[in-house]
Amino acid sequence: MTEQELSRTTAVFKALSDPNRLRIFAELMAGDTCNCELKERLGLAPNLLSHHLKVLESAGLVNSRRDVVDGRWIYYTADRQNIALWHEWLATFFDPARIQTRPLCGPEGQIIPLNSLAQTGD
Repeated sequence: MTEQELSRTTAVFKALSDPNRLRIFAELMAGDTCNCELKERLGLAPNLLSHHLKVLESAGLVNSRRDVVDGRWIYYTADRQNIALWHEWLATFFDPARIQTRPLCGPEGQIIPLNSLAQTGD
């Protein structure tokens, strides 16, 4: 994993590690919505909601746009393009087929079970 990939991955996991942000993101995955609807559904203070949305947006998970007629209305959407990329990356990253058997450690290439050490007095 490159440093850039590590940095982006950390930002996404950190953004989703907060329960409120995860709830917000889950709402947006169900469909686009405005800030007032999110506030009502989640019961978050406007400034707290705004903070969490900015974190999600800076992680590349959410997009926002202001209403052209009334700028007080902000509409949020899950970033479909980035989410598709993350979906593909996570499926590859968490693929159990990636896990390879490697030589075991120890003098003879074997791990000695702790309970066998207790029996021999070592």
